[in-house]
Amino acid sequence: MNIPLWIIVAGIVVLAAGFLAVWVLWIRTRQAGVHRINEAEKDARRIVAQAEIEAKRLLKDADVQARERLLAARTEFERETREHRVELAGIEKRLDQREMQLEERALSLGERERKVEELEESLKDRERHLAEQEDELAAAVAEQRIRLEQIAGLTSDQARAELVHSMENEARMEAAGLIKRIEDEAVEKAKDKARRVISMAIQRIASEHVIESTVSVVDLPSDDMKGRIIGREGRNIRAFEQATGVDLIVDDTPEAVILSCFEPVRREIARLALERLVQDGRIHPARIEEIVTKVQGEMDEKLFADGEAAALEMGIPDLHPELLKLIGRLQFRSSYGQNALRHSMEVAWLANYMASELGADAQVAKRAGLLHDIGKAVDREMEGTHLELGRELLKRFGESEAVIHAMECHHGDYDPQSVEAVLITAADALSAARPGARREILENYIKRLERLESLANDFKGVEKAYAIQAGRELRIIVESTKISDEEALWLARDVAKKVEAELTYPGQIKVTVIRETRAVEYAR
Repeated sequence: MNIPLWIIVAGIVVLAAGFLAVWVLWIRTRQAGVHRINEAEKDARRIVAQAEIEAKRLLKDADVQARERLLAARTEFERETREHRVELAGIEKRLDQREMQLEERALSLGERERKVEELEESLKDRERHLAEQEDELAAAVAEQRIRLEQIAGLTSDQARAELVHSMENEARMEAAGLIKRIEDEAVEKAKDKARRVISMAIQRIASEHVIESTVSVVDLPSDDMKGRIIGREGRNIRAFEQATGVDLIVDDTPEAVILSCFEPVRREIARLALERLVQDGRIHPARIEEIVTKVQGEMDEKLFADGEAAALEMGIPDLHPELLKLIGRLQFRSSYGQNALRHSMEVAWLANYMASELGADAQVAKRAGLLHDIGKAVDREMEGTHLELGRELLKRFGESEAVIHAMECHHGDYDPQSVEAVLITAADALSAARPGARREILENYIKRLERLESLANDFKGVEKAYAIQAGRELRIIVESTKISDEEALWLARDVAKKVEAELTYPGQIKVTVIRETRAVEYAR
């Protein structure tokens, strides 16, 4: 079969074109693969470079951190080393001082022993001399007795009997005269109206047996709270006692701790602060100081509120605000164990009732009765008797002359010129003399502790002084800028010597001087 030439040529051309297209497609595919490979290689090189840079940076950071840690560890080691060196130097210095003191004491004991021996010899000579004098005196007395018997014509027994008989007659005559005088005075003074007035006044007032205590009990939610109150190695208790001046006693009493202090204001501040710390749950030295400072600031508001409540209860709403604050302070003042505020209210009621029965000015009597001991609210901070201080306070805050006169006469220092003044004196005596009102032992105890604190406060550089442990320890906080560590040692010794010289007390008193330096800065 004959195929036309043009068909053959066309077939060859088509085959050539197809081959050419396949070749071109293969070339392009190969170029694209090579391009992708190149791009992948570039990405791989870039990633490797970045990884090398990151690795160098991490190595550099690790090296810097290691150097910083090494520097910090070295600094801490040097600081601890310096502290130990300073502590060892202080210990060595104290040991040297103690050695010097012991040497001085040994010399003093030797001198004292020599003086004692001399004194013993002197006493022996004096005993011999006294024995000779006693023999001479006995002989002289015997000779005088013989002479008196010869002159009087009586023996010593007869003279003694005559003297006893004469003294008995004289005593009987004096007793009879005394009984007659007492009966006459009783008849004059014991008027029916006076008895009725006093008895009605006493019946109308409900008195209570007021005996001040020196301890307060704070209830705890559980015994686990005691460990938090104590703190690590007792640091919380130390911080609390240092901030309040109150002895914190943690014993076996279930779910309770005891606060002991002779000063009621400090004890009340400590009680409120401890209750807030227990409720808050955050108990550490900084928080303790913050709460105690806050409670101390709130105490003025409480004193004013308590004084205002007492005045309103008495029906005297127009008192000066400063007088109300002072009346509130009286609840933390006692006289022989009797609460001064309760005593003042009792005197006011008694004077009011008696003045009403006698037709006198009951309002003046009641007002003067409530304010008659107002000077006791400030007599611990100011010089003068509570009568003088009270008169100055009442004049300053605008009280009337009738009230001031009735107040200043209640101890008999001034002659009463009004019925109200006499009634205040009688009401004060009635309130103080009722059974259970007063106890002298506690008042003497409190005065001794106050005197103990005042002795320490007289020294230069003392910031605060607290008598704790029922007066068995005197804790003194000094200003670190004025007293050095060495001076603190001497201060403790000087205070102890002054206490020995000026106070009488059972057992011994421990004097503790606390010197503390603080650095405070705020991060803003």
